[in-house]
Amino acid sequence: MRRGTSTQAGETSEVDDIEAARLIESTDDPPSPSEPGQQEAAYDAEKRLDAPRESETNAAGKAFWLSAWFMNNLGVTLLNKWAFAKVDFPYPYFLSAVHMFCNATGAFCYLALDSEERSKMKSLGSRGFRTIVAFSIIFSANIAIGNASLRHVTVNFNQVLRSLVPAVVMVASSIFLKKAYSNAQKVALLPVVGGIMLACAGEMHYTYVGFVMTWLCVLLAATKVVASNVVLTGPLKLQPMDLLTKLCPLATAELIALSFLAGEVSSIQESWADISASNAAPVVLLSGVLSFSLNITSFYANKVTSPLTLSVAANAKQATLIGLATVIFGTPINALNGLGIIMVLTGSAWYSHVGYLESQAAARSSSKG
Repeated sequence: MRRGTSTQAGETSEVDDIEAARLIESTDDPPSPSEPGQQEAAYDAEKRLDAPRESETNAAGKAFWLSAWFMNNLGVTLLNKWAFAKVDFPYPYFLSAVHMFCNATGAFCYLALDSEERSKMKSLGSRGFRTIVAFSIIFSANIAIGNASLRHVTVNFNQVLRSLVPAVVMVASSIFLKKAYSNAQKVALLPVVGGIMLACAGEMHYTYVGFVMTWLCVLLAATKVVASNVVLTGPLKLQPMDLLTKLCPLATAELIALSFLAGEVSSIQESWADISASNAAPVVLLSGVLSFSLNITSFYANKVTSPLTLSVAANAKQATLIGLATVIFGTPINALNGLGIIMVLTGSAWYSHVGYLESQAAARSSSKG
């Protein structure tokens, strides 16, 4: 999973170490020729013969998990929009609660089946619990407002504006975490900002309520990224699945309470006959299952691929999502909007590439030191 507990688009992450090679080691002992020198040579020869098969297995695993992550990303966002636009389920807070319930249930089941991950679970003290509660409020607000914004804006507008998250993270990290960024990273974000201005001009469809909500979602997403960094790499240092088991039950309760206060629960009860007769329930449940599946595929994709591969895949996902949403939901785009979208995607890819190159340079410098 990406370290940032992903559920919606616009997440950032810190990639796990690659561990896939351990999973494909043979359990058979190598043959034992009579001469010690022959034994070593035979073992080396067998390893060389096994290398192509291991390489093929690695490549197949990478392709599978990356494709699964890619499709889950598309599925979650499109199903959320489909629930609001096609099956008339205008209850974003309840939808978000379903997502968190599915994530909590899935995380507990995953840990029940994976003893290695279960052994990494940590107990929280009172201070740690307060940190998780505070983080759950940010987490819940980000998801709830992100889903709610899709009622008022197009998927295209949502995706384009959320491309500003790295810029907001840069500002927030500089202020609160005293983190320094290179001039190359700052320059790389300029086409993103300029592209967003063009993409939002003219005919790109959104309401003013949706505009404000999407901007608030961007700010919350950036705040969540900074908070995730503290929870996952700070004093707590929780593993991603452990974090889900502690975070999602709280987020579920918070979102159900919010849904109740917003009148969604009573409205669902009154409209249940119509909801049950439509495809709303399967769409909502499937989006919840996919939101957890996205976490699982992110977890394994991070293990078997590189930061650069994931960055490229994320930008490809964003472009694909904009294209699919334009066709499925009939979003009109003029030439100016199209130019802005291209600038945003190009700038995002450039920023990802600059970040990757700098992280590689830092790693080489650290190894030499």
